[in-house]
Amino acid sequence: MPASVPLSDDSRLARDALPLVRQVLASAHAGTDPIEVAVAGLDSPVAVPREAMDLLARILAKMSVGEAVSIVPKNAELTTTQAAELLNVSRPHLIKLLESGAISYGMVGTHRRVRADSLFAFKRRDDDERRTRLAELIADSGEVNTDP
Repeated sequence: MPASVPLSDDSRLARDALPLVRQVLASAHAGTDPIEVAVAGLDSPVAVPREAMDLLARILAKMSVGEAVSIVPKNAELTTTQAAELLNVSRPHLIKLLESGAISYGMVGTHRRVRADSLFAFKRRDDDERRTRLAELIADSGEVNTDP
């Protein structure tokens, strides 16, 4: 599942389109109702699921700053190389995470396979822990006594 790195023209187009997509999302009524989108060359608007429009906005946001984008189905089974790339860690580090039980995995013959939903659950937990530690550090830095 290679990531698609945007070219500079694509980044510019994404920067231009992102505010428009966000405007459509903001102006459409909240909830799960589909969003009607007019498409050039079609006589009637196309109903697009709100979740797809949210995803489009996130993709455009990443592309607008030149970041690579990958779409991975949550039930996909990833190789350890793919999983390591998605976490932006080395494959040996990922293997340690798997063997420690931090991320669940299965075996296909002699090869480890990581379910994408398990990998993303780990990433969410890890990100949450990192944010909590950072907030604690920031709070602690305000409590530093500067008296001699």
